Amino acid sequence: MKAFFSSVLWGKKSGVIPAKAGIYAIFFCSVIIFSVDAQSLVNFSHLNHLTEEIEFYGDSVDIVHIYSNYPDYHWVDAKESGPEGIACVDDAARAAVVYLRDYELNRTASSLVKAKSLLRFVLKMQAGDGEFYNFIFADHTINRDGKTSFKSFGWWAARGLWCLSKGYRDFISIDPVFAEELKAAIERSLPHVKKLLDNYGSVRVVDSLRVPQWLMYDSGSDVTSELSLGLLEYYQARKSPEVKNLITKLCSALVIMQDGNAITFPYGAHRSWETMWHMWGNGQTEALAAIGRKLQDSTMILSAEKEARGFYVRLLINGFMKEMDVAHPEKKVQYDQIAYGVRPMAVGLLRLYDATQDSLYLKLAGLAASWLFGDNVAHAAMYNPANGICFDGITDSATVNKNSGAESTIEALHTLVEIEHYPMAKKYLSCRKIHRGETHGYLYATFTNETGGELTLAILLKTGKVLLHEGGIEAINNEQ
Repeated sequence: MKAFFSSVLWGKKSGVIPAKAGIYAIFFCSVIIFSVDAQSLVNFSHLNHLTEEIEFYGDSVDIVHIYSNYPDYHWVDAKESGPEGIACVDDAARAAVVYLRDYELNRTASSLVKAKSLLRFVLKMQAGDGEFYNFIFADHTINRDGKTSFKSFGWWAARGLWCLSKGYRDFISIDPVFAEELKAAIERSLPHVKKLLDNYGSVRVVDSLRVPQWLMYDSGSDVTSELSLGLLEYYQARKSPEVKNLITKLCSALVIMQDGNAITFPYGAHRSWETMWHMWGNGQTEALAAIGRKLQDSTMILSAEKEARGFYVRLLINGFMKEMDVAHPEKKVQYDQIAYGVRPMAVGLLRLYDATQDSLYLKLAGLAASWLFGDNVAHAAMYNPANGICFDGITDSATVNKNSGAESTIEALHTLVEIEHYPMAKKYLSCRKIHRGETHGYLYATFTNETGGELTLAILLKTGKVLLHEGGIEAINNEQ
C-alpha cells in the first residue's frame, strides 16, 4: 500500500504530476503513511522520486538525479562547475550506503534491491585502474573531463569504495557471485589507498598547525574519514591485516589533525583540510569511534570523545556554523547550514555510544539531529516525514532553501535510519533551544521538548565537564 501511494505522490519517472492532483496526493499519502507506520520518521518517497532506472553500458542500473527544485521538485541537472550532468557516483554511493544500512538494521528487502541497482551503477563508473569517474550526462554517457567528474581517486572514489565495501560485506552471504564482483572492484582501488602511505610519517606545518601528508589531497581528513569507513567495512568482511594496517595509519593522520581540548580552542575539533574546519562531511569522529571500537583502539575513541565533549557540545549550545579557519578564528562563516553537516555529527555520536555505552552520546545525537525538525536558527522543519523531502539548507537566519536535492535527502535519511535504532536518541528529536548563556563558570543552553519539559546542556569552562540534566538552569546550579 505504501509503495502504491508513493507512486501516486510522485507520478511516473518524469516526476511530473498535475498541481491539484499533487496536492491531493500529498495529503492522502501523508495520512496513509502515518496510519500504517506512525512511529517511523524514515520515508524514502522523495529519494525514490529522484531515482531513475536506466540502461547503462549494457546493464540496468539505478541513478539518483542530483537536484530537484521547489515547488514542483522536477529533476534539475548540475551546472555549477560547467556542464556536470544529471547524476553522479557521489550521490549513488551515499544512497547505496543508506539502503544497505536500512537493510542491516530493519531487514527491509526493497532496500537491498535498491542498493544492488545503485551498486551496479557505481561499478560501471570505475575505470580499469581502480579510479572513478563521477557524473553522467543526460544521454547516459560518462562525463570524462569535467572538473567534478574526471577520472581520479578523490571524493567520489572514497564514497564509491565505501558503498562497494559495505555492499560486499552484506552480499557475501546473500549473493556470493555479486559479492565477488564488488570485491574485485575494491581490490582495484586499494593500490591508490596504499599510495597515500608513501608519505607516511611526513608532516608539514601550516600556520603552526601540523598537517600529515598521507591524507587524501595531502590534508583532506574529511574525505579520508569517509574512505576509512569504507575500509572498515571491507576489513570486517575480510579480516585482512594489510587493510587493517591501512586503516590504522590513515586514522593516525586524523588524530594529528585535531587541536585543543575541552577547555582550549578549538576544543578538540578535527580540521577538515590544512587549517580549515567545515561542518559538512567532517566525519572524523564517526570514523574514529566506529574504527576504534572494532579495532579496540582506545586512542581513536578518546580522540572522538575529545571532539564530541569539547567541540560538539559547544556547537549544540552556541549554534551550528558552516566553517572556520582554526589558525584565524575570526574568519568564521555561519551559513549555509545543511543536512550533510548534521549526519556526521549525529551518527558520530551514536558510534561513540556504541564504543563507550555512555548514554550522554545518545542524548547529544538526538539534539544534533533535532536540527532536521526545527531546532535551528531559522526555526524551520527541514525534513518532512510525510514525503521524505529534506530542504537543501539554511542560507541565513530567516531564509530556507526549499529545494531538495539528492545530497540533502540522503543525508537526512542516513541520520534518521540510524537515530531510529536508538529510542533514547529519538526522544530528543523534539527538543528546541529556548535560551543560551554563560554564567558562573559554565556555558549552557536550555531546551524544551514537545510536552513543554525543559533540559539544560552545559559545559564547565574550567574543567570541560559536560552536564545534561532534565529541567532548567537550576538543575545545573544544583550540581555545582
